[in-house]
Amino acid sequence: MSIQRMDHVGVIVSDLTAAVAFFVDFGLELDGKMTMESDLADRITAVDKAKSEIAMVRVPGAQGCLELIQYLTPESHPGDSYAPANTLGLRHLAFQVDDVETVLDRVRPHGAELVGEVVNYENSFRLCYLRGPDGIILELAEKLG
Repeated sequence: MSIQRMDHVGVIVSDLTAAVAFFVDFGLELDGKMTMESDLADRITAVDKAKSEIAMVRVPGAQGCLELIQYLTPESHPGDSYAPANTLGLRHLAFQVDDVETVLDRVRPHGAELVGEVVNYENSFRLCYLRGPDGIILELAEKLG
Protein backbone atom coordinates (compact mmCIF):
# COMPACT_ATOMS: atom_id res chain seq x y z
CA MET A 1 0.00 0.00 0.00
CA SER A 2 1.38 3.42 -0.91
CA ILE A 3 0.41 7.05 -1.00
CA GLN A 4 -1.25 7.88 -4.31
CA ARG A 5 -0.86 11.69 -4.32
CA MET A 6 -1.07 14.77 -2.15
CA ASP A 7 -4.57 16.16 -2.69
CA HIS A 8 -4.67 19.50 -0.91
CA VAL A 9 -3.44 21.67 1.93
CA GLY A 10 -6.05 23.28 4.18
CA VAL A 11 -5.52 26.78 5.54
CA ILE A 12 -7.79 28.56 8.02
CA VAL A 13 -8.41 32.21 7.12
CA SER A 14 -10.29 35.03 8.81
CA ASP A 15 -11.83 36.47 5.61
CA LEU A 16 -12.53 33.97 2.84
CA THR A 17 -13.49 36.60 0.26
CA ALA A 18 -10.21 38.50 0.79
CA ALA A 19 -8.15 35.28 0.77
CA VAL A 20 -9.75 34.09 -2.49
CA ALA A 21 -9.16 37.50 -4.11
CA PHE A 22 -5.51 37.38 -3.00
CA PHE A 23 -4.86 33.88 -4.35
CA VAL A 24 -6.71 34.52 -7.63
CA ASP A 25 -4.63 37.66 -8.22
CA PHE A 26 -1.58 35.62 -7.17
CA GLY A 27 -2.32 33.35 -10.15
CA LEU A 28 -4.37 30.44 -8.79
CA GLU A 29 -7.84 29.70 -10.12
CA LEU A 30 -11.00 29.25 -8.09
CA ASP A 31 -12.09 25.63 -8.38
CA GLY A 32 -15.24 25.86 -6.24
CA LYS A 33 -16.86 27.13 -3.06
CA MET A 34 -19.19 25.53 -0.56
CA THR A 35 -20.62 25.79 2.92
CA MET A 36 -19.87 22.94 5.31
CA GLU A 37 -22.12 22.21 8.28
CA SER A 38 -22.70 18.60 9.26
CA ASP A 39 -22.41 16.11 12.05
CA LEU A 40 -19.95 14.11 9.94
CA ALA A 41 -17.65 17.11 9.52
CA ASP A 42 -17.87 17.77 13.28
CA ARG A 43 -16.86 14.17 13.97
CA ILE A 44 -13.92 14.33 11.55
CA THR A 45 -12.54 17.65 12.82
CA ALA A 46 -13.64 17.32 16.49
CA VAL A 47 -15.08 20.85 16.27
CA ASP A 48 -18.68 20.75 17.56
CA LYS A 49 -21.46 22.60 15.75
CA ALA A 50 -19.04 23.95 13.17
CA LYS A 51 -20.13 25.93 10.16
CA SER A 52 -17.53 26.95 7.61
CA GLU A 53 -17.20 28.45 4.17
CA ILE A 54 -14.67 26.69 1.96
CA ALA A 55 -13.00 27.65 -1.31
CA MET A 56 -10.66 25.47 -3.32
CA VAL A 57 -8.01 27.23 -5.41
CA ARG A 58 -5.42 25.57 -7.62
CA VAL A 59 -2.54 26.18 -9.96
CA PRO A 60 -4.13 26.17 -13.44
CA GLY A 61 -3.83 22.70 -14.95
CA ALA A 62 -2.43 21.12 -11.76
CA GLN A 63 -3.96 18.43 -9.56
CA GLY A 64 -3.37 19.47 -5.95
CA CYS A 65 -5.05 22.50 -4.50
CA LEU A 66 -5.24 24.87 -1.58
CA GLU A 67 -8.36 24.62 0.59
CA LEU A 68 -9.18 27.98 2.18
CA ILE A 69 -11.52 27.66 5.16
CA GLN A 70 -13.27 30.36 7.15
CA TYR A 71 -15.04 29.10 10.28
CA LEU A 72 -18.26 31.02 10.83
CA THR A 73 -19.00 29.08 14.05
CA PRO A 74 -17.37 28.50 16.39
CA GLU A 75 -14.97 31.42 16.21
CA SER A 76 -11.45 30.42 15.14
CA HIS A 77 -8.62 30.44 17.66
CA PRO A 78 -6.21 33.31 17.08
CA GLY A 79 -2.76 32.46 15.79
CA ASP A 80 0.39 34.48 15.39
CA SER A 81 0.15 35.90 11.87
CA TYR A 82 3.69 37.22 12.16
CA ALA A 83 5.39 34.12 13.53
CA PRO A 84 8.95 33.90 12.18
CA ALA A 85 9.79 31.42 9.43
CA ASN A 86 11.46 29.06 11.92
CA THR A 87 8.34 28.58 14.08
CA LEU A 88 7.27 24.93 14.47
CA GLY A 89 4.45 23.73 12.23
CA LEU A 90 3.42 24.44 8.66
CA ARG A 91 5.38 27.58 7.76
CA HIS A 92 5.19 28.18 4.04
CA LEU A 93 3.84 27.12 0.67
CA ALA A 94 6.28 27.19 -2.25
CA PHE A 95 5.44 28.15 -5.84
CA GLN A 96 7.64 28.33 -8.92
CA VAL A 97 6.70 31.47 -10.86
CA ASP A 98 7.70 33.05 -14.18
CA ASP A 99 8.60 36.44 -12.67
CA VAL A 100 8.89 37.21 -8.95
CA GLU A 101 8.46 40.97 -9.39
CA THR A 102 5.27 40.60 -11.44
CA VAL A 103 3.72 38.37 -8.77
CA LEU A 104 4.76 40.78 -6.02
CA ASP A 105 3.18 43.68 -7.93
CA ARG A 106 -0.10 41.73 -8.22
CA VAL A 107 -0.38 40.84 -4.53
CA ARG A 108 0.94 43.96 -2.80
CA PRO A 109 -2.45 45.73 -3.21
CA HIS A 110 -3.88 42.89 -1.05
CA GLY A 111 -1.47 43.77 1.77
CA ALA A 112 1.21 41.20 0.92
CA GLU A 113 4.66 42.10 2.14
CA LEU A 114 8.12 40.60 1.84
CA VAL A 115 9.31 38.63 4.88
CA GLY A 116 12.97 39.25 4.02
CA GLU A 117 14.24 40.23 0.59
CA VAL A 118 14.38 38.89 -2.96
CA VAL A 119 17.72 37.09 -3.41
CA ASN A 120 19.62 35.46 -6.25
CA TYR A 121 20.30 31.92 -5.02
CA GLU A 122 23.51 30.59 -6.61
CA ASN A 123 22.50 32.01 -10.01
CA SER A 124 19.82 29.33 -10.32
CA PHE A 125 16.74 30.94 -8.72
CA ARG A 126 15.44 34.31 -7.54
CA LEU A 127 13.79 33.49 -4.22
CA CYS A 128 11.73 35.31 -1.64
CA TYR A 129 9.21 34.78 1.12
CA LEU A 130 6.12 36.94 1.23
CA ARG A 131 3.43 37.14 3.85
CA GLY A 132 -0.14 36.98 2.55
CA PRO A 133 -3.57 36.87 4.21
CA ASP A 134 -3.56 35.89 7.89
CA GLY A 135 0.23 35.64 7.83
CA ILE A 136 0.40 32.77 5.32
CA ILE A 137 3.99 32.66 4.06
CA LEU A 138 4.50 31.95 0.36
CA GLU A 139 7.89 31.17 -1.12
CA LEU A 140 8.33 32.39 -4.69
CA ALA A 141 10.98 30.79 -6.90
CA GLU A 142 11.86 32.16 -10.33
CA LYS A 143 14.19 29.85 -12.29
CA LEU A 144 17.11 31.72 -13.85
CA GLY A 145 18.73 30.93 -17.16
